[in-house]
Amino acid sequence: MKALAIHGKEDLRWEDRELPVPGPGQLRLRVRYVGICGSDLHYYFHGANGANVVREPLTPGHELSAVVDLDPSGTLAAGTPVTVHPARYGAPVTGLAERPHLFPGGDYLGSAAGMPHRQGGAAEYLIVDSAMVRVLPDRLPLDRAALAEPLAVALHAVRLAGEVTGRRVLVNGAGAIGLLVVAVLADAGAGTIGATDVRDEPLTRAGRLGASELTRLGRDDLAPESFDIVFECSGVPAGLTSAVRATRPAGTVIQVGMLPDAEVGINLAALPAKELTIRGAFRFSTEIDDAVALLAESATLGEVVSHVLPASDAVAAFALARDSSASAKVLLEL
Repeated sequence: MKALAIHGKEDLRWEDRELPVPGPGQLRLRVRYVGICGSDLHYYFHGANGANVVREPLTPGHELSAVVDLDPSGTLAAGTPVTVHPARYGAPVTGLAERPHLFPGGDYLGSAAGMPHRQGGAAEYLIVDSAMVRVLPDRLPLDRAALAEPLAVALHAVRLAGEVTGRRVLVNGAGAIGLLVVAVLADAGAGTIGATDVRDEPLTRAGRLGASELTRLGRDDLAPESFDIVFECSGVPAGLTSAVRATRPAGTVIQVGMLPDAEVGINLAALPAKELTIRGAFRFSTEIDDAVALLAESATLGEVVSHVLPASDAVAAFALARDSSASAKVLLEL
């Protein structure tokens, strides 16, 4: 079989591998589509994602759709369309029973956090634990189903914000996750949805998904204290400063984008005077099941996918995914 492997900074190879064999409680999938995520871009272009450095060949990919190839238990027939919850949780912690994604330990598909690395889904065949598999509705095409993982991230972030119906809400950063947050907010009945970005093209996409107030940062003014809730999806330190400024007193900021693992300059002077709530949003727990259901209902969500390239052209696909003016979500087809 073939698989992608990142060997280091800008060293991505389409390699031959042995066909993997499932063990007890596992099954083998024939992967069809894999989304390129921000963490995948960091692993390829920098050889690391934050503190997680590529120390052995790493197959990226945790956003995927597939069909069952072999289920030794006989539970799922060959050809059954599925997606995968990419997490295996660590040891339970008292007080976090409802948030197993915060348990220490565990792993995530396509991650260099541990050694050996947890290999990801950008391979023709993938072995996963049976509990990680989610069967897809017949009406959900496999390309759109590859959005289940990032949509679950967006659903989790919106739920952390509490009630959004009728509220003025801003999404800072209209990349793929930001676009999906816009779509979730529109589905949840947010009163007004704003979106900001440093480029026009992502804002145009956000408008198609439900954002009505579009702000091009660096050109347009963003009125201070104009939103009840702000979702910071850019992961840029200045974005959090902007989010605090744009939030009304007693409002809420949800930090969705991953900030740099470094000492960075962020202006939070207004935080105490406004009595703001700032919450982090990290991955998700069970929201992938709701994401699958929502994707089956809404063909509009498929608009987040801007390009589909063969996995053998992964170097070009990664370059395209890095350019937010040219692309939103780029999928690899296997």
